[in-house]
Amino acid sequence: MNNNNSHSIVIGYILWIFGFMGAHRFYYGRPISGIIWFFTLGLFLIGWIVDLFLIPSMDRSADRRFLTGPINYNIAWVLLTFLGIFGIHRFYQRKWITGVIYLLTVGLFGIGIIYDWCTLNDQIDELHRDGALSQ
Repeated sequence: MNNNNSHSIVIGYILWIFGFMGAHRFYYGRPISGIIWFFTLGLFLIGWIVDLFLIPSMDRSADRRFLTGPINYNIAWVLLTFLGIFGIHRFYQRKWITGVIYLLTVGLFGIGIIYDWCTLNDQIDELHRDGALSQ
């Protein structure tokens, strides 16, 4: 049994409510389908309804794919969603320089926020795998 619980199924369902915009897909580390959902309103709402039943498997897949560690994925996603333009999620990941850059440039003029929506899970996973945060 795998005890690696990197993502929350409850948060996945909360984001599914806004799933026609792809939020839950970005959260579970599926940025390509998240972008498709965003531009097609959840594949014309049909994919959005289907995802109601797919969220448990997306959660298990994310838990297998992303390693847990000192940075909590859920906290990082909340910080990105609500305070991303200030770079707070970057400070939380101990990326001080890019945090200051985001703070001074409104999330690098918004482009950095889009980049982070597509890569946040991978950024955190890489930090956990490198063990850079253990000191």
